[in-house]
Amino acid sequence: MKKLVRLRHDRMVAGMLSGLAAYMNMDATVVRLLFVALLLITGIMPFAILYALALLIIPSEENIV
Repeated sequence: MKKLVRLRHDRMVAGMLSGLAAYMNMDATVVRLLFVALLLITGIMPFAILYALALLIIPSEENIV
């Protein structure tokens, strides 16, 4: 069973987007580019808040047994 976690080995900021990419079997660069595009299109705040919430909710890879 796949789990959504923040990855340690492929992180740029907090490992959130690389973890999401691994969960969805996508390239991390594509997910990062989509996130930045949506961040700029929506005026930064909505996706910045979602990123901060995900940082609090999604566990780090090192905290998973």
